[in-house]
Amino acid sequence: MSTAEPRWKRPGPAEGGWPERVEVYDTTLRDGAQLEGISLTVDDKLRIAEQLDWLGVDYIEAGWPGSNPKDDEVFRRARRELRLETSTLVAFGSTRRVKGKVDSDPTLRHLVEAGAPVACIVGKCWDYHVLEALQTDLDEGVAMVADSVAFLRDAGLEVFFDAEHFFDGYRANPEYSLRVLEAAAMAGASRLVLCDTNGGSLPQDVEETVRAVVGYLDTPVGVHLHDDTGCGVANALAGVRGGAVQVQGTINGYGERTGNCDLSTIIPNLALKMGVRTIPPDRLERLTPVAHHIAELVNVAPDPQAPYVGTSAFAHKAGLHVSAIAKRPDAYEHVSPEAVGNGTRFVVSELAGRSTVLLKAEELGLELDGPTVNEVLETLKQLEHEGYHFEVADGSLELLMRRATGWEQPWFEVESFRVITDDHPGPAGPVGEEHPTVTTEATIKVHAGGERIVSTAEGNGPVNALDSALRKAIGSRYPALEHVHLTDYKVRVLDTAKGTAAVTRVLVDSTDGETSWTTIGVSENIIEASWQALYDSLVVGLLRAEARG
Repeated sequence: MSTAEPRWKRPGPAEGGWPERVEVYDTTLRDGAQLEGISLTVDDKLRIAEQLDWLGVDYIEAGWPGSNPKDDEVFRRARRELRLETSTLVAFGSTRRVKGKVDSDPTLRHLVEAGAPVACIVGKCWDYHVLEALQTDLDEGVAMVADSVAFLRDAGLEVFFDAEHFFDGYRANPEYSLRVLEAAAMAGASRLVLCDTNGGSLPQDVEETVRAVVGYLDTPVGVHLHDDTGCGVANALAGVRGGAVQVQGTINGYGERTGNCDLSTIIPNLALKMGVRTIPPDRLERLTPVAHHIAELVNVAPDPQAPYVGTSAFAHKAGLHVSAIAKRPDAYEHVSPEAVGNGTRFVVSELAGRSTVLLKAEELGLELDGPTVNEVLETLKQLEHEGYHFEVADGSLELLMRRATGWEQPWFEVESFRVITDDHPGPAGPVGEEHPTVTTEATIKVHAGGERIVSTAEGNGPVNALDSALRKAIGSRYPALEHVHLTDYKVRVLDTAKGTAAVTRVLVDSTDGETSWTTIGVSENIIEASWQALYDSLVVGLLRAEARG
């Protein structure tokens, strides 16, 4: 079986099959931005839109014009700054107000003035919401939708209608929910999007409902699903099986509460598993880099175990798996990692076998003989017993394997270091103002290029002071260190029962602008553990620079 081909043959229409092509509608900039903890600037939104266009999604929902100054600026700047090649910009809004007039409705006016060629408006189709939330009658609920769609169509916009709480409404009163959809279609809506706004539906319900709507109306149907039951992706696939030709979702599943359905998973599932065309096939390999780039822009660490795009999605740790993959790459990988822009990783830990170590060595360009492999395995097992965790510390693992071959880093040798922290108590000031009462100073003695160097530097903490002192000592000799930056620093207490005497594990993430790596330190002394990780980080940085010449 070729892992680049669809896993199952798509049934034909007579067999109740699904569409050959499904539009990808991304709402990361609006619905995704509602995730707790995300706050996007206008620049963030424009950069994300560029990434989505590069990926090749069909529609980018840029925001709700008129709802806030930020979204207004997004649409103003998009007209002159965005050069979309594959995507169409969409403005989101709602229907006219109860008993209101479309020609004086501010929401509809903002949609027209936004300058986007497509408007997606949300409206009520659950009788309970119309009667209780809008406090109006069902006829007015239908008129609000029909009038708004017709007004926007007359203004020259293509209109998508988002049927809010559709699955709940259909269960409660299918006749009324279908009546609303029919009114939107007759008024000129080109897509009827069935929304599981509460996220409470299950796949069987979604497929049956979508199939019923598709059989009742001629206007193409889309789905907008949330993940409150953990079924967001499954519900999206079920909607496509029911005949939906558009899926609305977000990259990495960002969204309110538990999130929206995750396009990073839906796109490859449709393309590689169901044989459904979504984004251009030659852009599928951009999926992982785009998902990670957007994660950086929204400042949310990507989930390493995310399907397809996670750093652990194709990571293999068990020796049995690794041995099999060495013979047949598709033995334990359901698709080719390269198809989605990811890659196979061999994770080395105390569970590793000889095959794992040899494959990792080959990846690093190292030749290990039998005794050296055994030495590496024994060292790994001993260090992981002490609290090291090399499967997440690829930089330190590389140095460990190189040292097993007799390699020693040639750039500098540390004689000693000292860290002093002085506390200068003072009166407390207003909340929000900085009142520095603690200073940290590090002194380091190193040998580099036949010279003994003593360097002292201050920092905002022990790690920063040590980093500054070492760079001050050797930075002029090794300019490559200017490009090496720490991007994350994590501390974990390993044996909490010992309280402040516990062993700590420190992980440091670093980058040189081209590659990234993680290093590790373990000690009862948090400064020593931090120094181990910092030292390895800078050595790996120099090693990478040397390899590039």
